[in-house]
Formats: sequence, structure tokens, C-alpha cells
Amino acid sequence: MLGASFALIVNIMIAALFAASFIFVALANPADRRALWFAASYMLGMVAPLSLFVIPFSPWPNFFGALNYVGFCAGLFLMTASLARFYDRGPRWSAVAALYCAALFSGATIAEWPQDNLAFNLVYQTPYALASACCGWIILLASRRGQLEIALAGLYGLIAAHFLAKPFFATAFGVGRTPSEYVASSYAIASQSATGVLLIAAGLLTLLIVAQEAIAEARRAAETDQLTGLLNRRGFDLACAPRLASAQAGRDPTTIILLDLDHFKRVNDRFGHAVGDEVLRYFAALLRLTTPEDALAGRMGGEEFVIFLADAPLTQGRRVAEMIRQAAALHVTPRLPSITVSIGVAEIAADETFSHAMRRADQALYRAKTLGRDRVCVASRASATRAESR
Repeated sequence: MLGASFALIVNIMIAALFAASFIFVALANPADRRALWFAASYMLGMVAPLSLFVIPFSPWPNFFGALNYVGFCAGLFLMTASLARFYDRGPRWSAVAALYCAALFSGATIAEWPQDNLAFNLVYQTPYALASACCGWIILLASRRGQLEIALAGLYGLIAAHFLAKPFFATAFGVGRTPSEYVASSYAIASQSATGVLLIAAGLLTLLIVAQEAIAEARRAAETDQLTGLLNRRGFDLACAPRLASAQAGRDPTTIILLDLDHFKRVNDRFGHAVGDEVLRYFAALLRLTTPEDALAGRMGGEEFVIFLADAPLTQGRRVAEMIRQAAALHVTPRLPSITVSIGVAEIAADETFSHAMRRADQALYRAKTLGRDRVCVASRASATRAESR
């Protein structure tokens, strides 16, 4: 009895800690509150050990025995919905509700059966196994699936197998015929401990995945220009560095393109900053449409933008730049003022630093401005060695 009570207390405390941890992660990440679903799942699951703990002290042991089943089923099935929500699959509430109602119906069917019966335990544990298997299946279907997700899916498979094996152990070792006898049995200690360990492991992996996603989201926000959705200067530099290093190691050509909207101050002065912001968003969308899929595009600040083209010689960079210039000049959005763009293009030499290539592209951009704007100018070739000696 004392052993079972101790295991139940530990399970209650751990469920509460997990719920609090997921709430903390959600509150720390206001843009994404999906972690609250996991918190709700653990709060519902906490009903099960609480109910079992109360049974020896309550005049209604059967009620709390049923509440244990109802609460644990609710927690596990809500976990399937939480995982579906987290992995952007959208929980199918009709399916979740149907499975939960089926679990409640099967639980009601066996309510009067003796608990030491194999058939009772098979019917009792099957909904738990089904919910656990569904959790693993949802994770395996996720589009973003790393090593942690594979480990968690495998763990839920183990949990499902664990629930299917429990009826045979229960029959072999004896669980008593009533909820009160179950709580007092030595089997209850082993059962609650084993289930607790497995669910703790699943909770820790889930918490790690959720925290990892929150950190990645915070990093994306820190490296993204909020107005246009393109990379900001910091994000662009960080994303370019490994690509440029790889290209230079393989002697592959790379090209940098600097773009500056012409007379953008006039747009703000004449139409207001709200329209100016719309123009910047429009131009950012135009860049996404006219640049190769593997290109990196960023907003350097104000009305200046940048594009990094990997595996692209100067001729290809110039073609892309000219395509952007022509697309901007077409002015296909009547609700916005017309715009033109001046562009500087530079191929990054194999022995050249990124900052030096940017300076050469900027010089080409300045030349485009002085020659009358709305044009593409190409930077002359230069080596980093000569640049650093100046």
C-alpha cells in the first residue's frame, strides 16, 4: 500500500511539473501557444494517479476507479490531438471524440466485471495502447521529423506494447477484484512505476522537442525582417557564411546582388509611410518570385535589399538582376505607386572575403544610381589580396 501510494504521489508530482513546464514554454513564446495543449494533456492525465491515491481513503472507491480510467484516457487522447496540433496536421476532433467515446463505452461495459479477469484487463488497457500508438503514428507522419521525433515515436510504440502486455502480467501476478484491492496489491507498485517511467521519458522528449522548436522560432524571428519576411542583415550574414565557405572550398562561382529602390523617400513623402511599407512588402514578394529557389534574399535596411546566388557565375547573376529590374518596372499593382530599382552585381572571387565583395557590389550600385537609376551595373573583378593591401 505504501509503495503504491509513493509511486502515485511521484506520478502526480511529475505530471504537475510537466504541465507547469509546458505552460512556461508557451508563456515564454507568445507567438506560438501550442505547448498549452501538452500542458492540458498532462493536467488531465494527472487525474488518474490522483483518483487512485484517493481510493483507500474514500467511501466511493468504484467512482474514483472509474475516474482514473476516464481521466487517463482523456489525457492520452488529448495527447494525440496535441501532437497533431504541434506538427500542423490539425487534430481531427471527430476522430478523437469517437475513439474517446468508444473507450468510455468499453469501460462502462466492463464496469461490473472482476478486475482479476484477463478479458477485463485486455478491454481496459486497449484504449491506452491505441492512444499511444496513435501518438507514435502522428509523429512518424510529421513533415519535420528529426532524430528526437523518431525516438519519441519509437517510445510511444514501446508504451503501446507495454499497455498490451500489462493484462497478462496482471492476470499472472494478481490485481485484486476491485479498485481498492488493486491499489493495495504489489502489482500496483510495479504497474504504476513502469508506466510512470515510460511516460516520464515520453514527457522529457516531448518537452525537449517543444523547447527546441521554441528556440528555433525565436532564432528565426531574430533573423527575419518583420516587415517583408525576408532575412534581416544578421540572418543574411549567418545564412551566407556556410554557403560561401562551401562554394569557395569547391571553387564554385557565387554572385552577390545589391538592390536599392529609386527615389523611395518620395514615395514616403507623397503617399505616407503605410504605402511605403506596402511597396517594400510588394518588392520582397517580387524578389521571391524572380530569384532561384536556392537563392538567399534579405533586406539590409531601409529600401536596400541583397541576394546571394550560389553556384552562379556573373553572367547568371546579371540575368537575374535584369529580370528583377524589368519586373519592378512593369508595375503590375495599380494600388501602389510605380517603382524602379538600381542594382549592382559582383561575382565573389575564390580568394575574396564576403565584405569585400559586398563593397564592390555597392560600388556598382552607386554607379547605377549616378548613371540615371533603373539599371544594372556589374562590378569589376578584384581579389581580396589587393583589397586588403589598400
